[in-house]
Amino acid sequence: MTYEYLLLDIEENVATVTINRPPVNPLNTQVFKELSEVFAKLDDNDEVRAVILTGSGEKAFVAGADINEMAGLDLVGINKMNKVSRAVFSQIENATKPVIAALNGMALGGGFELALACDLRISSEKAKFAFPEVGLGIIPGGGGTQRLQKIVGQGVAKELLYFGEMFDAAKALELHIVNEVVSVDEVLSTAKEWAKKLASKPPVALQMLKLAVNTGSNTDIESGLIIESACFGNAFSTEDRKEGLNAFVEKRKPVYAGR
Repeated sequence: MTYEYLLLDIEENVATVTINRPPVNPLNTQVFKELSEVFAKLDDNDEVRAVILTGSGEKAFVAGADINEMAGLDLVGINKMNKVSRAVFSQIENATKPVIAALNGMALGGGFELALACDLRISSEKAKFAFPEVGLGIIPGGGGTQRLQKIVGQGVAKELLYFGEMFDAAKALELHIVNEVVSVDEVLSTAKEWAKKLASKPPVALQMLKLAVNTGSNTDIESGLIIESACFGNAFSTEDRKEGLNAFVEKRKPVYAGR
């Protein structure tokens, strides 16, 4: 299937989704629709075991929402767009496959929110980050106020959100917003290295890990432990668990079937 604003490449069990609206890849209703469609298809594709999400060019991963589209909307229209964006970010966050954001450039506003919805983030050393919404008389509406504070804590999140100032990749690494910072020409290759490592691991166990962490972070510790126990049982009941234990005993590399 072809998309108007997305490029899709699948190789060695890794899917790379590129948002292609140069020069800064802004998010509009059509982009959200296509992201929802492609992630639904990737979730159903057993050959895909890890996903990379990136932007075209070196200037921006995603430099926010499409202001031209937003400016023409009334309250009903913006609420409808906001509902779509939040649903897509949650869809990516809860995808059954691990999702790596390859941050080739600026991640601002909605682009920052999109990056936070991914599991892992590899950043270019030249990338910049910000939630500039307050300077426009609005606030983040795609989960930024919630996902950011889970990573950096409430105090730091308020500082970044209230002032809306731009910060660099080194600061993002210091705050644990990104997992690694590399040179511009190494962003995608590093993301692919990470994705291939994840693709070699047992898919159900990874899915259960993601479910346990994501769900557990939104509940109390006792409920989280119950969720973890259920996910542990699901992983333990798979054929991949038998393969993993047998390979360990037999001192060989396991080959996981995803069931």
